[in-house]
Amino acid sequence: MSTDAGPGPDPTGPAGAARTQSQHDDDALGELGYKPELRRTLGNFHTFAAGISYISILTGTFQLFYFGVAFGGPAYWWSWPMVFVGQLMVALCFCELAARFPVAGSIYNWAKKMGGPHVGWLGGWMMMTATMVTLSAVALAYQITLPQIDDWFQFVGDGSGENDAAANAVLLGSVLILFSTVINAFGVKLMARINSSGVFIELIAAVALIIFLAAHITRGPSTVLTDTYGLGGDRTLGYFGAFLTASLASAYVMYGFDTASSLGEESHDPSRNAPRAILRALVASFIIGGLILLFALMAVKDLAAEELSTGGLQFVVLDTLGSTIGEIFLWCVVVAITVCVLAVQAAGIRLMFAMARDNNLPAGSVLAKVSPRFKTPVVPSVVIGVIGVVILVININQPQIFSVITSIAVIMIYLAYLMVTLPMLVQRLRGKWQPAEGKFSLGRWGLPVNITAVLWGAAMSLNLAWPRAEVYNATGTQHWYLRWGAFVFIGVVAVGGFAYYWFVQRHRTGVLEEHRAVVTDEPPAANR
Repeated sequence: MSTDAGPGPDPTGPAGAARTQSQHDDDALGELGYKPELRRTLGNFHTFAAGISYISILTGTFQLFYFGVAFGGPAYWWSWPMVFVGQLMVALCFCELAARFPVAGSIYNWAKKMGGPHVGWLGGWMMMTATMVTLSAVALAYQITLPQIDDWFQFVGDGSGENDAAANAVLLGSVLILFSTVINAFGVKLMARINSSGVFIELIAAVALIIFLAAHITRGPSTVLTDTYGLGGDRTLGYFGAFLTASLASAYVMYGFDTASSLGEESHDPSRNAPRAILRALVASFIIGGLILLFALMAVKDLAAEELSTGGLQFVVLDTLGSTIGEIFLWCVVVAITVCVLAVQAAGIRLMFAMARDNNLPAGSVLAKVSPRFKTPVVPSVVIGVIGVVILVININQPQIFSVITSIAVIMIYLAYLMVTLPMLVQRLRGKWQPAEGKFSLGRWGLPVNITAVLWGAAMSLNLAWPRAEVYNATGTQHWYLRWGAFVFIGVVAVGGFAYYWFVQRHRTGVLEEHRAVVTDEPPAANR
């Protein structure tokens, strides 16, 4: 009887090539000190979808259009390309990093590699805190959309009570976060399938919306792009001051593209695919979002309608396209909000896992434990979900405070990005930065792009944090701690968190034994 099991799989065939690539990806992770534990199942579209769903054009434009028009008039549209150019500089730096360090919790690990363990911890801490607040803020978008589709979705009261809308927002948002928590806990493959399907619907709906709005155009772009509503007359900087305030509506949308890289340990060939996904997500969001905003302003029946600065893009869609078609698009917005929450939580989970794996969080071994069945960190999913719901509850009786916190969360993300690009610039100036050989590289453009990214990040962080009453204390009694909330809250989070790290956690830091790469004395196969 023959004991020959037959020829093994052809290493030159598709299956063999896939195994070789997967092994190469795992080896690259091992060089960073970690053993592979998460399941590599994500392809090109999955990583692209993760980035674009975090940015979520339909969610962001429908949630913040009113703000831009209210403070900058239709001409606020120019802030969209301005923010894109600035964020593109940041994204290009991230592409080089994603090619060299395709690892979970990208912002934390990149900041650690570029600026050292202390900078890495602070960048990760800021990003993680901001992500949990962002999760709650995005979940609140259900309240902006669902009750406009049907009054049935106003479960708490009839919407006219003082806290009806806030309480209903918490209810709808909590249901969404619960759904996202369960899906993320069941593994990245299920999350990616739902997310990719949702992104596909969102992209089709966004293109269709552009076409429908274009068919209802009533004025030319020159009218729209120069109409300032006469705003800025009472400001020191005139309209430019009003424009800087309105630009927050664009700055609040165009971030999160790094999510494509944060899933690097679960992606195929991430050092090549992640940079492409980052750029594709950002560029696609810019083009699609810019056209939606422009055509909405060109198509709305009355450009001076007060509802533009109150009802926002939802009003434009319903007023221009009618209730039936308008509601179909609003349902697509609901899908976009759903997958955005999925992506935000997925990114937060990988970040918490990455920090815990380095024993840089309390109960690190628990937070970093990977489910043997689902191959995903389940505990971070639950922790982030619970904290997200707790943050939502603040919105019931303290909507002004919640508004301040959500605005500050965006600033913290910009600051976390700055904690990557600034140390990276220092590395370039010292001649120590080397892009991955044969992968994405900016070449001689690296230094000017990096300098621009740092200047942009610092300038926009300051613009976002500027103590404007209309942003941080828009309603009710004026309080200094609300108006200066960005500086106060970020100061408390940064100083308090770093003090804990410095005096407690840093003495324990180091890759946990169960997550450490296995080092062998055998030479690489190519050298045998």
